Amino acid sequence: MIRADATIDAGELYDVAAALGMSDQQVRLCIKRLVAEGRFTQDGRGRKAVLHATELTRGLIEPDLEFIRYMYAQDRGRAPWDGTWHLVAFGVPESARQARDAMRDAILRLGGAAIQGGLYVAANPWEELIRSAAARFGVNDHVTTFTSTDLTVGGHSAARDLAEHLWPIERIADGHRRLLATAERIGPRLPDASHIERLTMAVTLATAFNRASEPDPLLPPQLLPQPWIGAAARAATAACWAELLKSTSAQPLQLFRWYSAVLEEVSATAPIS
Repeated sequence: MIRADATIDAGELYDVAAALGMSDQQVRLCIKRLVAEGRFTQDGRGRKAVLHATELTRGLIEPDLEFIRYMYAQDRGRAPWDGTWHLVAFGVPESARQARDAMRDAILRLGGAAIQGGLYVAANPWEELIRSAAARFGVNDHVTTFTSTDLTVGGHSAARDLAEHLWPIERIADGHRRLLATAERIGPRLPDASHIERLTMAVTLATAFNRASEPDPLLPPQLLPQPWIGAAARAATAACWAELLKSTSAQPLQLFRWYSAVLEEVSATAPIS
C-alpha cells in the first residue's frame, strides 16, 4: 500500500482492508501500533489521515531486489549452474544459543538444506551472505564455508536426485501453483477494475508471491522438474505487475515499480544462452 512518495492514504487503506475482510477497528489498532513502534507518522485522523513511512520502515519494506533479479535471471536461462555445491558448517556453543538459532534461521532463509547437525548446503553462491549473517550475529569464529563438486548424502550423489532428497520440491511447487492460480485469476480483471479493486488485488498478489517465494531455495533449472511451475507462476505474476503499473493514480505503488525495474534490467542483459 506504500506509494512512490512513501505515504499511505488511510481512506484507501480502510477500503482495501474491508475488501480483505478486516474491520475498521483492526485497522485502527494496526495503525496505532505501527506509529508507536516508529514505523510511520500520521497526519490527520481516521479515513482522512495520511501515513508517512519513517526511515526505519523504508529500509525494511524494500523487497530483496537481488533475490528477485536472480530468480528471473534463472527463469530466462541467464544463471546456469556450474555443478558446484556451496556448504556451510557452524558449531556455536550453547552459551550463545540465541546467536546460534539466528544463524541457523538465516541459513534456511537463504535456501540452505540441512545435511546433518550444523552442516547445510545450497546450490547457489551464498558465501558473502553467509559471512554477512555471521558477522551480524557475532559468530564469525564458529562458521566454515567451502564448496564441492563431489557430494553424496545418504547414498544420493546424482545432482537431481540430491536436490529431491534435500529440498521439499513438491511442496515448493504447490506454493507456486497457488501463486499461478492467483495471478491467472487477477490478471484478466485488472484492466477494468476500480482503483480500490486494483489495490486489493495488488495486496493479494504480493502476499501470494511472498508465500511462494520465501520457502523457495531458487534451485537451478538443472535440478528441477521441467517445465518448472515456478517459472510459469513468476511470468504470470510479472504480467500482473506490468498491468498494475498502468494505474491512472498519481502515486502508483512503489512495490511494483521496484519489481518492474528489476525485470527491465534482467531483460536488458545478454541474450539467453
